[in-house]
Amino acid sequence: MYFYGTTGVNKNGNLEIGGVDSIELAKEYGTPLYVYDVALMRERARSFKRAFEEQEIKAQVAYASKAFSTIAMIQLAEEEGLSLDVVSGGELYTAIAAGFPVERIHFHGNNKSREELEMALEHEIGCIVVDNFSELDLLKTITKEKNAHVNILLRVTPGIEAHTHDYILTGQEDSKFGFDLQNGQAEDALKMALTNDNFEVLGLHCHIGSQIFETTGFLLAAKKIVEKMEAWKRELSFEAKVLNLGGGFGIRYTKEDEPIPPSQYVSEIIREVKKLTDSYSLTMPEIWIEPGRSLVGDAGITLYKVGSSKEVPGVRKYLAVDGGMSDNIRPALYQAKYEAVLANKPLTIAKETVSIAGKCCESGDMLIWDLPLPDVGEEDILAVFCTGAYGYSMSNNYNRIPRPAVVFVENGIATLVVKRETYEDLIKYDLPLK
Repeated sequence: MYFYGTTGVNKNGNLEIGGVDSIELAKEYGTPLYVYDVALMRERARSFKRAFEEQEIKAQVAYASKAFSTIAMIQLAEEEGLSLDVVSGGELYTAIAAGFPVERIHFHGNNKSREELEMALEHEIGCIVVDNFSELDLLKTITKEKNAHVNILLRVTPGIEAHTHDYILTGQEDSKFGFDLQNGQAEDALKMALTNDNFEVLGLHCHIGSQIFETTGFLLAAKKIVEKMEAWKRELSFEAKVLNLGGGFGIRYTKEDEPIPPSQYVSEIIREVKKLTDSYSLTMPEIWIEPGRSLVGDAGITLYKVGSSKEVPGVRKYLAVDGGMSDNIRPALYQAKYEAVLANKPLTIAKETVSIAGKCCESGDMLIWDLPLPDVGEEDILAVFCTGAYGYSMSNNYNRIPRPAVVFVENGIATLVVKRETYEDLIKYDLPLK
């Protein structure tokens, strides 16, 4: 068993998270249940920030809230001095409702509506990351109408795609996001933005991938962007104040994953940007990053109650739980892999290999294939690790299954931060035929 953060086994032989017995959590709050290790999230946030502070680099560490957005999570990010990345009006509304400082909110997205942009301007958020020419034109129109001034970054695609250990360099990246750096789109967008008195162009943004375990892709992206920054300083008299290299820092889901510490990502990025800007006689820009999964992913555990089982002789044994693709769609969408234990006997030696099935009416609703477990009975509690990112945020009501509750645990105290949906909630907005 791999212990994440404050997880361990208590004197009762049960899995413990944040000093709280997981079996007691399941009894009190029901299952499925998302449980978050607050101490681990705090430490991750601090480790990213500390890496910049130790090198005295001006920076912003923005939590990418698409990974997990609730009022309590946004307030935790604020407590830790993070900035915030939002990608929709709903995420922005949540941030405002949570009382997050608007000057530290960055608004992303490839199809921001007029209403969303007006909302961002109304609340005077810190920065809008402009993604395409349509948005540039729309923002120009709205700021003129409202006589508003806004800070912007231009999102660029540097021709680098990174996923784990695979780095692909292309002349013109095929992506729905951003202005292409190689074919002149980014330069055209910059020229347009610089001619608008309502825009303050802070700098450039890129995002090269997700679940990345090396720094190579970030360094290649920085090299390509800084080269353009030097050209634009000469040709356009523009010097970027901010270089945002996005997120995508990997975590451990299974024993095959080998993530590196946050400090290593940061220190190598800083060293490369310093080297590049010095070589081109540029001012060192403020560096922004956007960790999401790496802040909350392995801090989350989902607890399920074991239900029915089915044995296919000579093939496999299926074990069903009381959740599935309605609370964790990632295995069905991405073939995502997870590890799990029985929370009431986490150290008991495995005696059989089972496959964990969800309860949704889909043959593809499988959470884990071929999981070694001890003898399992109905009512046992299964704990699936590393469900903190994109579990709750991608949850759904397929088969009219209510979404689970969310609990934060820290220093032996459990705090309910999202109530469990009820059947009444499911029909709240339904209207009768007549």
